[in-house]
Amino acid sequence: MVMDLRQLRQLVTIAELGSYRRAAEVLHIAQPALSVSIQKLEHLVGVQLLERGTRGVTLTAAGQALVADARRALYHADQARQAARRVGLGEWGTLRLGFVGSATYTLLPRLLPAFRATCPEVALELREDSTVGLLAMLRSGEIDAALVRGPAAEDPLLASWALERDDLILAVPRDHPLARAEAVPLSAARGESFVVYSPKMVPGLHGVIQELCRGAGFSPRIGQEAIQVQTVVSLVASGMGVALVPGVARVYTTPHVAFVPLTDPRAQGALALSLVTHREGANAAVLRLRDCLAPCAPVAAAA
Repeated sequence: MVMDLRQLRQLVTIAELGSYRRAAEVLHIAQPALSVSIQKLEHLVGVQLLERGTRGVTLTAAGQALVADARRALYHADQARQAARRVGLGEWGTLRLGFVGSATYTLLPRLLPAFRATCPEVALELREDSTVGLLAMLRSGEIDAALVRGPAAEDPLLASWALERDDLILAVPRDHPLARAEAVPLSAARGESFVVYSPKMVPGLHGVIQELCRGAGFSPRIGQEAIQVQTVVSLVASGMGVALVPGVARVYTTPHVAFVPLTDPRAQGALALSLVTHREGANAAVLRLRDCLAPCAPVAAAA
């Protein structure tokens, strides 16, 4: 037989009220059943814990010792229950969030303050990496969620939501002939050398750009590969070629690069910055993070 919290709570209640009858009323239990339960507790402990007298029920010395520890046990049990509940509701604990560099332009500055205001007791651990690196960390359990640009790799164990959609635009050196245009079709860059995203590290974004170029009637001539949007823009500024970048890259101000909108309909809303997490057993704080922004329509894990 093992001592349980119910018996400890009964003992503490009797000690505080000094009466079996009043304790039974508070505990919503029949008085005979309460007496039997305390007798079992005394049998388990091996000593008498309570004494009945003309002035009510009092604790023996052994009972006083047990009640002191019982109060601590009940307190810690309640704390454990509350902690588990708050973690389960996403109100407490740690959220390990990965992100691609371009998420720092507009999304993270809006998302993180809103999340901290909603869940001030959830600690954030942030990790920056490529989309491929983040998805690998997510699958291995190193992070709880990731903000990735472009389509996520197909995985039935992952779920994702598009938090922000963006156009693809053309980045060209400031002295390039297209730099003065208000908008151009992508076919105008047919003969250019392109700085593109690494197909190994950023396969989703690489694939979107390849498909867009094919739709414009050409296959891009690749001059250089990179991983981060900032690096792509810097290479364009260095004269390494032109590039297709998310519209949000305009915030990466440089006097050496011009950002030119594309008239191609398929370039509009071509990219999604998505929150990706485990489909089953996800950290509850992830859903609170998602709800801090009005998301776009959900996208499938295979998107």
